Amino acid sequence: MHSFAILSATAIPKIKDLIPMTPEERNELINTYAAGYSEVTNALEGFPADSLGAHPLPGKWSAREIVHHLGDSESFSAARLRKLLIEDNAVIQGYDQDEYASKLRYNERDMAPALDAFRSARESTLQLLRLMTEDDWQRAGTHTESGRYSTEDWLKIYAAHGHNHAAQIRGLREALQ
Repeated sequence: MHSFAILSATAIPKIKDLIPMTPEERNELINTYAAGYSEVTNALEGFPADSLGAHPLPGKWSAREIVHHLGDSESFSAARLRKLLIEDNAVIQGYDQDEYASKLRYNERDMAPALDAFRSARESTLQLLRLMTEDDWQRAGTHTESGRYSTEDWLKIYAAHGHNHAAQIRGLREALQ
């Protein structure tokens, strides 16, 4: 008798994920990454200061919590890319972002330093992205939660990261009205 395991769709890599990106595709994502900070600051423009800590959408972070998350997450992401570039078979440690938000009291702190951390991490990492070679783009390690994790995977995730959170901030503002 044969035993067959049932795999979820997320456990099976998509063919397109196995094909390396072209330099043009990478440059497009690098440009998207470069625009992420501005996208977030634009989303914050005109956000009522007294509502930055509000939770108008149940179970969702406040705008202040999102900014603190970006400060921490982008700092981690900068270190992750550097590990991938420097270490052979780098291990990329996952973390519980909700624990960070709670235990680091995101909603009780001034968000200006977190916004600065986000900007700084992006700017310094952008310099690296623009200098990476084809060999650099083929480097990979292992993420403790998701398995194989390459520099291209990193770029796909973080190119969208700021934009996704900017959209959440805009959604919070709409929910406040």
